[in-house]
Amino acid sequence: MVVVMKPQPAATELPPLEDLFREHSDAVFMAAHRVTGNAMDAEDVLQTVFLRMARRRTDIADVERPGAYLRHAAVNAALDIVRSRERRRETAPLEDDWVAVSGDEASPEDKARGRELKDRLRAALGEVSPRSAEMFALRYLEGFANAEIAQMLGTSPSAVGVTLHRTRRRLRRELRDD
Repeated sequence: MVVVMKPQPAATELPPLEDLFREHSDAVFMAAHRVTGNAMDAEDVLQTVFLRMARRRTDIADVERPGAYLRHAAVNAALDIVRSRERRRETAPLEDDWVAVSGDEASPEDKARGRELKDRLRAALGEVSPRSAEMFALRYLEGFANAEIAQMLGTSPSAVGVTLHRTRRRLRRELRDD
């Protein structure tokens, strides 16, 4: 009896791009949607992230956690869109799932205030440094812990904490002034 063994990929090899897309596209889309606030921009980000990855296939081979890497890339690409939108002085409408109070318990006025607050938050995020905006989005929109963000960005958890504190303080001030 002859047993044919299928060759196993090396430990450092990543699955084919199609497999990565299937596995992580929803997370990439949702990360982008939370930052940009609309599905069309999120789809653009999804496409951009995977096209960039296809072009730089060898760069991602060194990535330990492709899911975190892809979400990180999505946040960066989405922040680019938010900043360019702010430069054009346009703000896309927000969808109801961004409203802090939702469902039956939210009044139309609460939903309108929530949408307005999210619009202002997005605009304010476009004004802070790219690094601060990235950390803020990864922490508060994507739910990563400070230690995870530090690992992704090559810094210390305390530096992430300080940056987030300063960013929150600045955003509160800017939102209060409007």
